[in-house]
Amino acid sequence: MSEAPTALQPLIACQECDLLQRIPPLPVGGRARCARCGFALAARPTDPLELPLVLTLTALIVFVVANVMPLMDLSAVGRYASTTILGGARQMWLDDERITAMIVTFCAVIAPALYLLLMLTVLLAARRPPLPHWGGELLRWSLHMQPWAMYDVMLLGILVALIKIAELATVDPGVGMYAMGLLAVLLPAISVSFDAREVWKLVEWKHGDDCAAAAFGEENYAERGQ
Repeated sequence: MSEAPTALQPLIACQECDLLQRIPPLPVGGRARCARCGFALAARPTDPLELPLVLTLTALIVFVVANVMPLMDLSAVGRYASTTILGGARQMWLDDERITAMIVTFCAVIAPALYLLLMLTVLLAARRPPLPHWGGELLRWSLHMQPWAMYDVMLLGILVALIKIAELATVDPGVGMYAMGLLAVLLPAISVSFDAREVWKLVEWKHGDDCAAAAFGEENYAERGQ
């Protein structure tokens, strides 16, 4: 698939000075800066597939650890308890906080799992181009799942709760807590290092609809602010 000429590129507003401008096709390792203030608008990494693949594999392993190992150990008045993410969601369900339990399960388990598995499948398939047309559909779904993987929000909520509980009980962070903190870093790192346009170029579409694929790729690229 050939790069679209500069005149056909979407208009992107600079995050610093709001200047509307078009980003020309970038070479590998190239970077585009704002014509007015010099802010970095876009970059084309030298390893657009390898680094995201390594980060995704690492995040998937850490995700399993975060969901299997205890988040924290609590001890108060001679009583001891520990819980995992799913264990906490289950307890919320039993306490009739069912909406909260479903939100926690979806945002902390289902959405991150789907996002990482879909990304891993797409990145592995992209190592041997052309990428089958279903790879584009999987990529589309993975990008939809990404905003729902809210480990950073959940980690902040847990830390606030820990501060309040610490006055009443002894709290020891578990392995799962550290894994959650690492996931809160790895998931944004995948997003920053991954350029969806590099994958769209490798997709072999059923009806040869390269123009539609390019348009979707550029739209996604603009929405992500890269």
